[in-house]
Parts: sequence; C-alpha cells; structure tokens
Amino acid sequence: MPRRPMPCPSASGSASSGSRPAFWLAGVALSCLLLLPACSSGPRTSSDLTAPRNHLLHEDRGASGGEDVLKGGVNAYLWRATLDTLSFMPVATADAEGGIILTDWYTPPAAHGERFKMTAFILDRRLRSDALRLTVFRQVQQGTEWVDTPPAANTASDIAARILSRARKLRADNGNRDD
Repeated sequence: MPRRPMPCPSASGSASSGSRPAFWLAGVALSCLLLLPACSSGPRTSSDLTAPRNHLLHEDRGASGGEDVLKGGVNAYLWRATLDTLSFMPVATADAEGGIILTDWYTPPAAHGERFKMTAFILDRRLRSDALRLTVFRQVQQGTEWVDTPPAANTASDIAARILSRARKLRADNGNRDD
C-alpha cells in the first residue's frame, strides 16, 4: 500500500507561521553581518602587502643581532653564517626562532660508502663561540646497511670555527661591532 505524504504543520493556515522563516533568515543574516568584522585583522596598508615574510634575517623569524636576551631568537650573524657554511649539505629543518638547523645525510663525492649529517644549535643572541653547538654524525656503509661511526675528533670544531669566522665577517661587513 503506497504511503501518503504527511501534512506540513505550517500549512495549517496560521498567519504567524509564514513569517517565522523570514524572521529566522533575517536573524541569521544579521548575525553574520555582525560577526564578519571579527574575522578581520584591521586595515592593510600597501607596505604590509609588499613586506617580505619569513625572511631568515628579519625580526618576524627571530633571527636578529640585538642584545635583548628575554625577547627570544638567535644571533642573525651566527644564523646566516651557519646556513652559509652548511649550504653544501641538504637542509632538512631550519628554525630561526629556536636556533636549530638540521641537515639531511650528505655523501661527499670523493667518499663513497660514507655519509655525514649535522645538527647546529644557536644558543644565544650574542655572537660568541659558546653560542654555537655543532654535532656531526657519521655513518659508514657495510654491505647494505649504514653503521654509525664517530667522526674525526676535529670535524665539529673545524666547522664551528668556519661558522664563527663567517659570522664575524658578516658583522664586520654590516658595520656592526657592538655585540
């Protein structure tokens, strides 16, 4: 037996039921109009639209050369020098706010069966030798597996010395010798 459609309650002929959807729709529209400005972050100027974002040496990423230790971030010269010095290796992660640079495994062209990976921590906003901690990882291929082996004792210190030398040169080129 076929089902009959149920009568619609609003079809009863009451005068107020026909205006209820209109009031509801008007209320929703008014709520949207009132809440829409809350999504805005204020007027944008043309300089906001053309300003670079997430540039490695700008303050918005935390890499600046100032002395304010409570503000967070790292020394811009150390940051840039570390990236420049380790640029021959593929960079896996670079966090300017936290001062961490992680490279991926790198196999030197002349050393088949050997690969290196580095982690650099920039620990201070001042340009100092103890503001940089560099860890070098080395693996040697044995058969089809990579086995961890210690790098040469002076590898990390040699690379750290190159980074510090580059950072001092960047600071001198910038004419900023106060930190």
